[in-house]
Amino acid sequence: MIEFRNVGKTYQDGTAAVEEFSLKVPSHSTAVLLGSSGCGKTTLLRMVNRMVEPSSGSVLIDEEDISGVEPVALRRRIGYVMQHSGLLPHRRVIDNIATVPRLNGASRAEARRRGYELMEIVGLDTALGTRYPGQLSGGQQQRVGVARGLAADPNILLMDEPFGAVDPLVRIELQRELARVQEELKKTIIFVTHDIDEALTLGDQIVVLKAGGVIAASGTPEELVQNQQDEFVSRFLGLDSGRRSLKAAQTEDGGLLISDAQGRPLGVVEPEPERADRP
Repeated sequence: MIEFRNVGKTYQDGTAAVEEFSLKVPSHSTAVLLGSSGCGKTTLLRMVNRMVEPSSGSVLIDEEDISGVEPVALRRRIGYVMQHSGLLPHRRVIDNIATVPRLNGASRAEARRRGYELMEIVGLDTALGTRYPGQLSGGQQQRVGVARGLAADPNILLMDEPFGAVDPLVRIELQRELARVQEELKKTIIFVTHDIDEALTLGDQIVVLKAGGVIAASGTPEELVQNQQDEFVSRFLGLDSGRRSLKAAQTEDGGLLISDAQGRPLGVVEPEPERADRP
């Protein structure tokens, strides 16, 4: 479990990035920090691996205050995936993935074996392992970034707008792949995004932030969409304008055509197949 306990961050120029923030992220779940640029979500994310030190309060992992943990050792046991993958351009894909296991003492052969396993897990052809990052597409590079973040088998994975630099279709594909990987591996994930649909797709828990890291709302995707009492949250999620209202119309074969409030088709729910044992 990750716990933020009354954390705040004020920079030397007096800018209060986070005023006071408390949150518990249960183990094996995905918490999404959702908000506009400048609301403090990346600052909060980086407090978990001590890339940012809080000015007040504390961050705990499994009830241990991480301020007493050596930063480099802490980072080697926490996966970190950023927006532009951050791959080393002069190293082959497989060696990028194997970086942290090698730093942790794994042999070159062992680290590479683990790297090829992870390439399969994140949906990458292992033949790409001998290529350099510049020879891959943007979506492939991001998959390598996810594989590298998982390479040391961390319990915690921090993801800072990891799919923000790819085109919309690839982004949707990467979101589905991450959901599949999380279903299989059950990591504790903190995911930062300003994309509402991404948050609703991936989050077990979504925390909507105002400026200064102030929590405007927190809950499951269903709870946030159903609760329209908070004006800021309702406006941010598009609930006030009806953008997230859905309509259903029956199709000729007995299914349902789902469309949004503007009538744009979103998908079809197929009719339930007849069971042989029904009377």
